[in-house]
Amino acid sequence: MDKSKEFENNFNHAVQISERKTVLITGVKKLENFDSKEFFLESIMGFILIKGEELELLKLDTFQGTLSIKGKVNSLNYLEAGGKKANKESMLSKLFK
Repeated sequence: MDKSKEFENNFNHAVQISERKTVLITGVKKLENFDSKEFFLESIMGFILIKGEELELLKLDTFQGTLSIKGKVNSLNYLEAGGKKANKESMLSKLFK
């Protein structure tokens, strides 16, 4: 069995947002990048982009596949298959503005 498929079978995916102040996500494969305004991660259900203000990483457990974030959450979006490439392009365009 492919290791990525085995990983996906071992985790459930859930997103819990409490009062727009804390986010708990399960089924996380990889945290691609983050800063105080954006978190970009890969979950078993696809790529997720979280935007907000004063975002901080509380906990990342790659063994359990969980991620905790605190700060003001403004949006959480699942990206389609091309999302990773599109996000990199948008980050580059931000740098050269």
